[in-house]
Amino acid sequence: MKPFRYLQRFVLPWRCLLCGAAGSDGVDLCADCAAELPRNRSCCARCALPLAAPAAMCGECLRRAPPWDAAWAPFRYGWPLDRLESRYKFGADLAAGRVLSTLWRREPCPIDLPQLLLAVPLHRSRLRQRGYNQALELGRPLARELGVPLRHDVLQRLHRTDAQTELDAVGRRRNVRGAFALHSDIALPAHVAILDDVMTTGATVAECARVLKRAGVQRVDVWALARAPKPRNE
Repeated sequence: MKPFRYLQRFVLPWRCLLCGAAGSDGVDLCADCAAELPRNRSCCARCALPLAAPAAMCGECLRRAPPWDAAWAPFRYGWPLDRLESRYKFGADLAAGRVLSTLWRREPCPIDLPQLLLAVPLHRSRLRQRGYNQALELGRPLARELGVPLRHDVLQRLHRTDAQTELDAVGRRRNVRGAFALHSDIALPAHVAILDDVMTTGATVAECARVLKRAGVQRVDVWALARAPKPRNE
């Protein structure tokens, strides 16, 4: 055990951010709360949508194939991960962000590693408001662990869009249409993965994927910490 971690056990012991019990396995999350984390082991290989049984393509992908080639989202967006994500993304709770990034880093990647990871960018006004790009910060430890370069200066968001959480699926697609572009002086490899925190309808990553494909990238994957299930009324 590294000296810092040995001392931390006594000076700053791990404490569960959800229930306040003692943390476990080197994170601020107890064993009981960790056991409730909804893993996304049964899903669509193309879009990572949670399914009752694993499938190469879900019904939605068969009807309308997404512009990316494969997706990896190790968790489903549900309790208690959604509470940690909300605290990190909207409450500036960086301790929750550290827990989430550690959880992601410990999950095995089931698809081929890309040559480059690109975090979904925030508009500069939202970046100033929030103070950090949540996807980029979640992805840094993961990229280091896997030995894949992660960049934030390749994709750019051209204009500030409305919050996707306030919109339905059609509104989300319209909201991000034409919102992204590439810096023209950057050469891209053949295999790239777009990295985001939560994938809901996939509208944002789809728009990013289209930009990359038009630039000549042969394979574009999507990596997200969590994938939201399909709403019951759809």
